[in-house]
Amino acid sequence: MKSDTAIGKTKGNVLSFVRNYAMFIALILIAILFEILTDGVLLAPMNISKLVMQNSYILILAIGMLPCILAGDIDLSVGSVVAVIGAVAGTMMVSMDMGVPVTVAVCLAAGLLAGAWQGFWIAFVHVPSFIVTLGGMLIFRGMTMVILNGNTLAPFPESYQFIAQRFLQDIPGLGDIPAINMIAGGLVAALCVYMQANSYRKRMKYNLPAGSKRMLAAKCAAIAAICLFTAFWLDRFKGIPITLILLGVLIAIYSFLCNKTVIGRHIYALGGNERAAQLSGVKTQWVRFLVFVNMGLLSAIAGLVFSARLNCAAPTAGMMFELDAIAACYIGGASASGGVGTVVGAIVGGLVMGVLNNGMSILGIGIDWQQWIKGLVLLLAVAFDIHYQSQR
Repeated sequence: MKSDTAIGKTKGNVLSFVRNYAMFIALILIAILFEILTDGVLLAPMNISKLVMQNSYILILAIGMLPCILAGDIDLSVGSVVAVIGAVAGTMMVSMDMGVPVTVAVCLAAGLLAGAWQGFWIAFVHVPSFIVTLGGMLIFRGMTMVILNGNTLAPFPESYQFIAQRFLQDIPGLGDIPAINMIAGGLVAALCVYMQANSYRKRMKYNLPAGSKRMLAAKCAAIAAICLFTAFWLDRFKGIPITLILLGVLIAIYSFLCNKTVIGRHIYALGGNERAAQLSGVKTQWVRFLVFVNMGLLSAIAGLVFSARLNCAAPTAGMMFELDAIAACYIGGASASGGVGTVVGAIVGGLVMGVLNNGMSILGIGIDWQQWIKGLVLLLAVAFDIHYQSQR
């Protein structure tokens, strides 16, 4: 008979596995279900490309929203920031006939300023983030209407639309390289395998739990197979979307920042126990301020991608984006109390919502039922998190 210690360890390992991979498994099962119900339409190469491009701005916002939630805060203004960035871009390029590089630079600076404005009130004046960002939602939405004067500005230059509507093979100089998409997939697979092996080596070096070499080999093989098959499958349509490359870069950067840097550890510490973080020497005010500055930057990037995708700037742009981004983080495993969550988890949560939307739309399910189902999924995800926390 197993000892109580062994049983407890096994139970802890099972709970940890469920916690880490539950939504990834759920995403696979949901995709398989809709693939069957839609007679193979959902996972067709063209539909996968469109799925990535249609949800790219939500996934970008989710990457920025995660540090806010990790720090124990929330940002309700991101949809309005997306709208005002699109309005600024449209005014500069369509009304003022300014160049794309200048427009992009101004929009990114505007996003940083928006984040700094809200971060100042939250971090240094200690106004709750819910109130500040709710006010920001109204302020930036009003600014959008003032800038556009209630009108829609279009069309945008083709070079501006490139990042949201084009593919890897459309990049000048790369389109002539044979199998460029498979080469890109191979490079990503090699990078992912190296990161896994390096992480395993470091954990072994410091006598941390790392699992067996057989498990490492299986994990690396699975990651490589997924990367290569994805590149092959997308190549059957038009190749890898530029937005997917942008997302990959952002995921890599923010995963590194959250897991491997001092500022990342400080964000987790802030959300886990702010008082303890202060006593440990963490400058919690500046950490919180930087979290919202970062959110403003990623909101600007999402605004550029969204307006380029639509090829217009509209007063109603970005409606409900903040709720989708927040839902992606919670569904992906972020804790409502802060201090728990990963960038990859937020992406998986966003893809769950995207696959649900896309699959139900293909099946012709009405928007009323779609909203009902999405709300139920969010509720169950948070309930799962609360149940898991109670079992620790």
